[in-house]
Amino acid sequence: MTPFDPEKLGILLTGTARDWRNKLDRRLRPLGLSQGKWTTLAHLADAGAPLTQRQLAELVGIEGPTLAGILDRLQSDGWIERKESASDRRCKMVHLRRNSAVILDQIFSTAQMLRHELLADIPPADLQTCMSVLTRIRQKADLVTVNGIGQTAAPKTNGAKPKRTKRAH
Repeated sequence: MTPFDPEKLGILLTGTARDWRNKLDRRLRPLGLSQGKWTTLAHLADAGAPLTQRQLAELVGIEGPTLAGILDRLQSDGWIERKESASDRRCKMVHLRRNSAVILDQIFSTAQMLRHELLADIPPADLQTCMSVLTRIRQKADLVTVNGIGQTAAPKTNGAKPKRTKRAH
C-alpha cells in the first residue's frame, strides 16, 4: 500500500474521478452518447425539473457556449427541448422529453454496473468512511472563498440547488 500523503489527495481525487468518468464514457459511446451529452442528461434527470441553460452549464461544469452546442445535439436527438422561461423571457428552460426516459435508463443502468464493478471488493464500512470524508470536504469547499475559508459562497444557480441522487455515478 502507498504511504499516506495528504498532499496527494487532490491529485488522487481528480484522477479517480476522471478515470471513473472515462470508463463510463467508453461504455456509453456505442449508444451515441458523448461525455457532454450523458452528463447533461444525467444532471437534468437528477434535478427533477427543468433548468435554465445557465444552471445546467454550472452543474455540468462547462461554459454556456459549450453547453449550447451539446443542447443543440440533444435537441436534434429528440431527448430535450428548450422553452422560454415563464418568469424570465431572457432565458431558456431545458426540459427532458418523455422519450429521454429510455436513454436515461440505459445511462443509469450502465453507471450502476460500473459502480458495482469498481466498488465490489471494498468493505461497506470503508465506503461509508470514504463518503463521509468526501461529503465533509465538499461542504467545506462550498465555504471556501478566493482567499480561504470564509462566508458561504453565493449560490451557483438562480434558485434552489437541484437535488443530488445516487443514480448517475
